[in-house]
Amino acid sequence: MADPKGFLTHEREHAKTRPVEERVKDWNEVYQPGSLLPIITKQASRCMDCGIPFCHNGCPLGNLIPEWNDYAYREDWTAASERLHATNNFPEFTGRLCPAPCEAACVLGINQQPVTIKNVEVSIIDKAWDSGDVTPQPPERLSGKTVAVIGSGPAGLAAAQQLTRAGHTVAVYERADRIGGLLRYGIPEFKMEKRHINRRIEQMRAEGTKFRTEVEIGRDIDAAKLRKRYDAVVIAAGATTSRDLPVPGRELNGVHFAMEYLPLANKVQEGDLTVSPISAEGKHVVVIGGGDTGADCVGTAHRQGAASVTQLEIMPRPGEERSAGQPWPTFPMLYKVTSAHEEGGERVYSVSTTHFEGDEDGNVQWLHLIEVEFKDGKLEQKPGTERRIPAQLVTLAMGFTGTDQKNGLVEQFGLELDARGNVARDADFATNVPGVFVAGDAGRGQSLIVWAIAEGRSAARGVDRYLTGASALPAPIKPTDRALTV
Repeated sequence: MADPKGFLTHEREHAKTRPVEERVKDWNEVYQPGSLLPIITKQASRCMDCGIPFCHNGCPLGNLIPEWNDYAYREDWTAASERLHATNNFPEFTGRLCPAPCEAACVLGINQQPVTIKNVEVSIIDKAWDSGDVTPQPPERLSGKTVAVIGSGPAGLAAAQQLTRAGHTVAVYERADRIGGLLRYGIPEFKMEKRHINRRIEQMRAEGTKFRTEVEIGRDIDAAKLRKRYDAVVIAAGATTSRDLPVPGRELNGVHFAMEYLPLANKVQEGDLTVSPISAEGKHVVVIGGGDTGADCVGTAHRQGAASVTQLEIMPRPGEERSAGQPWPTFPMLYKVTSAHEEGGERVYSVSTTHFEGDEDGNVQWLHLIEVEFKDGKLEQKPGTERRIPAQLVTLAMGFTGTDQKNGLVEQFGLELDARGNVARDADFATNVPGVFVAGDAGRGQSLIVWAIAEGRSAARGVDRYLTGASALPAPIKPTDRALTV
């Protein structure tokens, strides 16, 4: 325990965001550069180095949090980076994007504010990049085995890096024009600047990983041909089938899936487009869905100059404190104000969309909704609460229902699906097809970035064992693991 009194003498502080009026005018990350430097060693000192570190179990990666907190307190950033990378391939991603179930499991959280684990994590990795501690780690020898990874999101990248370092020749196939999956085209620039992805890709290239963009397995390359070409295949294609809203007026112009809307804004930031074809500028925007993707749509609409932004959620507003049904150290459902919500807009809870109304040209103009409430465990509409709100751009951010089955990948491989429509797998992340493995949302369903990285690492171990009969790669999780989250 670096400072036995740290948690008694220092209160929780976290990274400061830039003023709203400044940050909505650009697409840079919302945090003030350097705001963590004066506080991070004090925040690391708040870690109690518990005899039973529940933060380990709260984190799907099993991050060695007390260890790198101790090194951060002592300002031994090289050692801290080594401990951080021992369990996590991409801490700069999780340090910015993960909702931090580790913090929910922090023992301090029993009766006070937990350690700012995410802030310590991102400080360590940013310092490691700045100091040159993050370098390529090519394998000492090659195995002669080849592996194809389908998908370049966090699960695919983690699996590819682990397998490359194990000595296998790995090629990553991505159907988009750039590597990164939803990290590239789903996460707005203001949440994570894409330079963080770019330098990891360069590290992986230097280690020997090959990348193939604009190639969709199932359409551009038949699955059977891919199996013949490679000794093993890892499917990390995500759960990209968006949940639809089949109500009257859904066909009107201006009603889009969030994943039709968000990538175009990122394309503008990449320099591919001057203006997004789906822009919120001057429009009344309604975002349906109260999760992180919905918040991304809110922040994007602010930066595009929306006239107004309203976010709808069918569930009641969560409480600001843990409920009795979500005790420590589980991950509680709490009312959360993201940086996008700080920037304005209205959030409406316990409402359901009944239909859309358009103008004579087929453009959406109004959204009709009704209040709902739980009765006997079921959501029911409340008569007399119908109303309409202006809506000239609607984004559907209600989650995803499974992996894409339209491109032929599932059918061509002959993959079995589970009851939820995800690709079924065993304890080694192997599918019913010999030599074909699955990791991330494609097998787990829509989940968190930290789960994706953990699954990619574990699937890599399964592939390594399949190819060589044994593996020295770590296996932090099993497919059925849920850590301490709910």
